Amino acid sequence: MTTDHRQGAGETPARIVPSHEVPPDATLVADNTAELIDVGEHHLCPGCGEPIAIRAVMDGLSLLGLAERCIAVFGIGCSTAFSNNLDVEVLQALHGRAPSVATGAARSRPGLAVFTIQGDGDLANEGLQEVLHAAARGENIVCFMLNNGVFGETGGHLTVTTTIGQRTKNTLEGRDAARHGHPMRVAELLAGIDGVGYVARGAVNNAGNVARTKRMVVEAFTAQQQGLGLSFVEILTMCPTGWFVPTTEAPAYLEETIAATHRVGVLRSALG
Repeated sequence: MTTDHRQGAGETPARIVPSHEVPPDATLVADNTAELIDVGEHHLCPGCGEPIAIRAVMDGLSLLGLAERCIAVFGIGCSTAFSNNLDVEVLQALHGRAPSVATGAARSRPGLAVFTIQGDGDLANEGLQEVLHAAARGENIVCFMLNNGVFGETGGHLTVTTTIGQRTKNTLEGRDAARHGHPMRVAELLAGIDGVGYVARGAVNNAGNVARTKRMVVEAFTAQQQGLGLSFVEILTMCPTGWFVPTTEAPAYLEETIAATHRVGVLRSALG
């Protein structure tokens, strides 16, 4: 698709031109498709932050030259089908079990960069023990948790990371501590475990946070390549569908409601 700029004073605003209407002699000025993401549509909702987060991971792999010697292990969630768009080796784990599958891959092929991609429902609700024990063992893997505070694929209900006041399908008035309990800060849990080499939390709700998250991805893979133990990067992502907010308001909602509890920054680093 491209933008039609043929517009004069008082005329209707420029519109997005569908690809099939682009003239055959049109010239592609720049192709910004990520190196490790195949061209093609995905099934995720408009405004979802997970494609941005996954691109940050892929860009980190490319920057470090790890694309041809890595294995990605996906959990179960909205992002799972996005693995079909990636030009890397992918293993599919059962719900919550990605760190265990990654442990097997890393131990059998120690020269590879092995990493997991899971949502908060998958990692923190279904399989929290997996990542905690992998951290305690000091497994040399990188775990990414895409955190939007909802079980998006299975209906949009709350998870253990859902913040106080956050809307989900079964907390329409916002999560209430007396009724639903308190949110769990997974990055802080992992930062206190021996065997962990790097822990950080990023976000993808604005350009600055995306850039910082990419740096965290690079640092996490660098720690893994140096054999410093388990690395963990939590990435706060938008889910306007699950939050019942307009798509354009989701970045601000993340900043005000999610990031106020799950604060962005590096929590632990053994890098020199």
